[in-house]
Amino acid sequence: MRRWRARLAPTWSKAQVPVYSIVLAFAVAAVVVIVSSAFTASGFDPLLPFAAYARLFAGAFGSGNGVANTLVAAAPLMFGGLAVGIGLKAGLFNIGVAGQFLVGAFAAAVTGAALAAAPTIVGMPLAMLAGGLAGAAYGFIPGYLKARTGAHEVVTTIMLNNAAALLLTWAVNDLVRAPGFSFPRTADIGQSALPILAGRNLHLGIAFAVAAVFVIRWILVRTTLGFEIRTVGANPSAARYAGMRPIFITALTMTISGLLAGLAGAIQMLGVIGFYAPGITASVGFDSIAVALLGRSDPIGILFAALLFGAFRAGAPLMQIETSVPIEVIDIIQALVILFLAADLIVRRVFRVRAPKIEIVELATVTGSWGAGTPPPGTAG
Repeated sequence: MRRWRARLAPTWSKAQVPVYSIVLAFAVAAVVVIVSSAFTASGFDPLLPFAAYARLFAGAFGSGNGVANTLVAAAPLMFGGLAVGIGLKAGLFNIGVAGQFLVGAFAAAVTGAALAAAPTIVGMPLAMLAGGLAGAAYGFIPGYLKARTGAHEVVTTIMLNNAAALLLTWAVNDLVRAPGFSFPRTADIGQSALPILAGRNLHLGIAFAVAAVFVIRWILVRTTLGFEIRTVGANPSAARYAGMRPIFITALTMTISGLLAGLAGAIQMLGVIGFYAPGITASVGFDSIAVALLGRSDPIGILFAALLFGAFRAGAPLMQIETSVPIEVIDIIQALVILFLAADLIVRRVFRVRAPKIEIVELATVTGSWGAGTPPPGTAG
């Protein structure tokens, strides 16, 4: 027993703040639900949060369809969370996952539609490849600008998010619009869709997402590239003096981040939606930021955080139908999780958690001021 405690102690030390943040988020959201119940027709109900959370859990895990829906919702979040997480490892805050997600989804939809009549073994991999490469190319832009000019990736990626949405709207309307539909959209992907593994919607993209978690973890922990990414994130100047190339690593990391975000869009397009239309939500891109922060940028932590957020999305409809608690409560919970992660002093005070001796570099990347005049990677600090 003592041996197991000793082995689990480092893991728990890293996970306790995220776990307690989730607990506090549910508790505060419960207060919101109780207060709001007083203004409904059914009247004040102090037990409503318990009923709502029970139905939320039942909707996510209470049946085969619920579990499948949870996994389907979690798969793109795994890719998106990895995209944000690997950037944070290099000291980069990639807010552009939303735009890279859309670009990847569009490229996969157009390629899939062009190969709709081809065998799945041909059309599906090519559509996935197109989505990943498109996301990588879109991620390279802010990475190159950061590496060469010092332009902060937060600013450039926010701008590129809007540019992606507008440019793709124009492309669908004027370049690749499919005939015969009352609204602008691409043609159906046909045989290029991801194969169904079981049930109605459990597609192969879920296996790809889980595999990506372990591939990225292996890269970060076991390879020279992963060591260089983490070293550049900790101290670019020291990395340069050690013979590394911070400029190259910065651009490469953002390219890999864009690749992962593009794959998130590709599996969502090929496994769930089936066509691209203007207005397709990129909420996966923004939820991925929360997933990466909750998972502490660790690929295994991102896996579990994505499953949690996938469960939120899968269980929310049943919660609303059976308890009349609006789905927006899930957004409140997610926002509170991020709040408590950022203001972890509250969590540590409430649960009497000792402060770490060394600040987590990835979280410092998010909470640090981008206007502090940080020099471009590869230049002396």
